[in-house]
Amino acid sequence: MTTASKITLVRVAMIPLFMVCLYLSADTAWLTWASLAIFVIASLTDYVDGTIARKYNQVSDFGKFLDPLADKLLVISAMAIFCEWGIFPAWALMIVLTREFAVTGLRLVAVGNGRVIAAGWSGKVKTFATMVGLCVMIPFHQFAWLNGVIIGVIVATTLYSGVEYFVQNWDVLNLKKNR
Repeated sequence: MTTASKITLVRVAMIPLFMVCLYLSADTAWLTWASLAIFVIASLTDYVDGTIARKYNQVSDFGKFLDPLADKLLVISAMAIFCEWGIFPAWALMIVLTREFAVTGLRLVAVGNGRVIAAGWSGKVKTFATMVGLCVMIPFHQFAWLNGVIIGVIVATTLYSGVEYFVQNWDVLNLKKNR
């Protein structure tokens, strides 16, 4: 197993710890800051493992599978808790989940057709905006107006990047050939 993949596994292992700290932070203030620290460190490992994988030629099929999954699990874990707390609407979470499933499905079809769909710029912007937004929401979730702005940015970047993936790769679906 590569160093990059080990770092990704650490990110996955941090998710339950993050969730417990965030969930319990409703009753204990210092756990808010602990959960934020865990989320930030886990988010930064996404950059670190990718950099290591590229720099030291450690790109692997396992890493290509696990890295985006780890990102999605981390983000969705925060959104799910915020949803339970009533500060992140379920419809917004469904937009995020739908985009993730749809883009993953598109990539699977593309691979079946011998094509790889690399992460686009808008997808990277979406990931960055989502991670930063959630980092702000963790300690400041009591401000409804701020939550609204962050959720708006998350939904907008999610929708834009999802539409862009499909517009740029629509031919992968071979709709005429499949009729």
